[in-house]
Amino acid sequence: MEFLIQPLTYSFMQRGMAAAMLVGILCAVMGTYVVLRGMAFLGDALAHAILPGVAVSYLVGGNLLLGALIAAIVVALLIGLFSRQGAIKEDTAIGILFAAALALGVALISSIRTYAVDLSHILFGNVLGVSPADLWLTCGLGVGILLTVFLLYRPFLVISFDPILAATLRLPVELLRNVMLVLLALTVVISLQTVGIGLVAAMLVTPAATAYLLVRRLAPMMFLSALIGAFSSLVGLYLSYYLNIVSGSAIVLISTAIFLVVFLIKRGKR
Repeated sequence: MEFLIQPLTYSFMQRGMAAAMLVGILCAVMGTYVVLRGMAFLGDALAHAILPGVAVSYLVGGNLLLGALIAAIVVALLIGLFSRQGAIKEDTAIGILFAAALALGVALISSIRTYAVDLSHILFGNVLGVSPADLWLTCGLGVGILLTVFLLYRPFLVISFDPILAATLRLPVELLRNVMLVLLALTVVISLQTVGIGLVAAMLVTPAATAYLLVRRLAPMMFLSALIGAFSSLVGLYLSYYLNIVSGSAIVLISTAIFLVVFLIKRGKR
């Protein structure tokens, strides 16, 4: 018991644990749509798309999270605009904007002489540096995203599996798709403090992909994915504390280990 309780005697670990588990659940739930729609590249693209917003906010002395949020939403809406009504394929729009945003972000960051120190927590995460204000913001946005997913569960289900049926039912397909993209962008921004830009795509995809191996219906897949995400965050944070490694990496490695175990078990049953 001492092994489990001792880290939680520190307030920064309590906040980090709460933030990590919330992000684990949030990424896992939104990740089910990413996996089902075959948009694994989208999570990575949105994660890197926030770089220009972060760099601009840093240069003007603004809030980095706000800059990341604005950049992510702008890119998400541009993806929806460019791929609207099949003008170009969605993955093509993602590729164009991913490359452009990444190039702009790198150009801006390279002009900041101290970026290696000052922006490292954006790139690699720093869950143990979560302040009370950060935790409240994460909780507020996280609950808002999960509530929106719950309220729009059926419309999201229809547009994910059968866009033609959605059009027949006269659902606002483009609006719903843009809402989903914005929710995904918000999820990416919330996850920065925990796993950073480099690993957020893994938290979106890996728990959902693991759940996909075990169940096929969306609701059970979301629930199981959320459990895997929360468990990975919990165990990963303990691992990072005792082994003195980056928490985001530990969380992703635990999630990947779970995926590999499930994959090998499923393959062995064939």
